[in-house]
Amino acid sequence: MPKHVYKKRDITDLILLAQNGETKALEELIRRVQKQIFAMFSHLTDKRNDIADLTQETLLKMAKSLPQLKEPKTFKTWLNRIVTNVFYDYARKNSNKLVDFDMEKLNEIKDKIGCEPGEKCLFSEIEKLIKAALMTLPQNLRITLVLREYEGLSYEDISKITNTTLGTVKSRISRARLKLQEELREFI
Repeated sequence: MPKHVYKKRDITDLILLAQNGETKALEELIRRVQKQIFAMFSHLTDKRNDIADLTQETLLKMAKSLPQLKEPKTFKTWLNRIVTNVFYDYARKNSNKLVDFDMEKLNEIKDKIGCEPGEKCLFSEIEKLIKAALMTLPQNLRITLVLREYEGLSYEDISKITNTTLGTVKSRISRARLKLQEELREFI
């Protein structure tokens, strides 16, 4: 099939075609999800080079494991589980570098002046503040909050992805929100 035909297919069709060995379908599937994966990792770590590497690692694992996906409707949850597992592996390998966020950097962002007035600048600064505050969260709270707030997943899906109970998910999200609120209290 010509490449342009795959662009018109829905994600379920692409998954089924890729599972049957059609490389162009797999390429299109990768093209559609790579920005989402990159965005998710950018909320989990502030190391730009690592974000790109984590995205590539996730895409490779997705491509290799795609034939084992039994139900294409669960693709998003399945892919988020891969992202979560890749991040947890990364966090274990880099535990001494990952958990502590540079508070000087956070204060530098908070104190930054010199931005031109305007809404775009304001939103850019707010986004930086939120990202910096996210980096201060312990990884289990951060991943849970990112799955809920940025990926829009249900508590049940997050529970499955993180292999935790529903109560634990709710507790982590609540604690993460409280910690973010505390970190950002002077801005909200």
